[in-house]
Amino acid sequence: MRVLVIGGTLFIGKSLVKRLLAAGHEVTLLHRKAEHPFGRRVKNAVADRNDAASIRSALAGQKFDAVYDIAYDWERGTTGAQVEATAKAIPGDISRYIFMSSVAAYGDGLNHGEDEPLASDIHPDPYVRNKATSERALFRMYHESRFPVVTMRPPFVYGPENPFYREAFFWDRMRRDRPVIVPGDGNRLMQFVYVDDLVSACFNALEKHTAPGRAFNVADEKPLTQVEVVHEFARVLGKEPVIARVPRDVIVRNGGNAMGEPLYFGTYYDLPPITEVIGRVKRVLNVTLTPFAAGLRETYKWYLKHQGTADSLDFGFEDKLIAEGRQTARAGQSF
Repeated sequence: MRVLVIGGTLFIGKSLVKRLLAAGHEVTLLHRKAEHPFGRRVKNAVADRNDAASIRSALAGQKFDAVYDIAYDWERGTTGAQVEATAKAIPGDISRYIFMSSVAAYGDGLNHGEDEPLASDIHPDPYVRNKATSERALFRMYHESRFPVVTMRPPFVYGPENPFYREAFFWDRMRRDRPVIVPGDGNRLMQFVYVDDLVSACFNALEKHTAPGRAFNVADEKPLTQVEVVHEFARVLGKEPVIARVPRDVIVRNGGNAMGEPLYFGTYYDLPPITEVIGRVKRVLNVTLTPFAAGLRETYKWYLKHQGTADSLDFGFEDKLIAEGRQTARAGQSF
């Protein structure tokens, strides 16, 4: 098949492109750069994924059988209207349009099934709003013209080549026997998916005739608390973690940032929980899910080959939070 991948040069996309090439598909990447890491095996199309006119220009004279839309503009956002315009701009007799959404599309809450309503068009979080409105636009196209959309709703994706400072955040500290901050009571639920499982779901959706018009939750079946997650990361090293519990008001007062510097936990890892029910991806797309411990072991092998240097790490902010957290705990015990 002639497959267009929108994005495709990092993490999920990189793994997906390798899988498509191994299966003998003809792959074209559409992204903003004039080069990619795959050499001559993969064609290149330079365009702004938020600009349908630039996409039409970049793809003029070509035709595609399938599309993977996995790129999101983290600086400007990618709206539902832009996703719809992109879908309509791609030439060819498209048999699959596989869109990378997110568990965030549900907005909030636990144990969501695929057929539940998504977050509203006026949700205050732009990422949540954009993913939900993008799915609604694509499924509206499906109902109007049988546009062959399939959407994927992963939670936290982990695995080799993760560009976010997540797995490495914990191992950088545990390998140095440093305490790991657990925010608040540490009971916020988190749900994960190994990158290879997500790629398998995307790949299998390409030819599964019952996939179009459906969304797929793709994740480990059992969510974990933040404390359990820290213990799982430590288990890979054969260690018991040193946990420092810090109240969230202490973190907020000192400017702790869940999304970036100054970090106190893995990037994006301290968010209100959203979890989903898993089943359809196994039944329809025949995906066998990787146990979290097994996926972490493979990720740790990659980490050991690509870890940064100790000189680049500054733990001063965390030390301050830990000291204030202990002070707050002692003050509470004195009453």
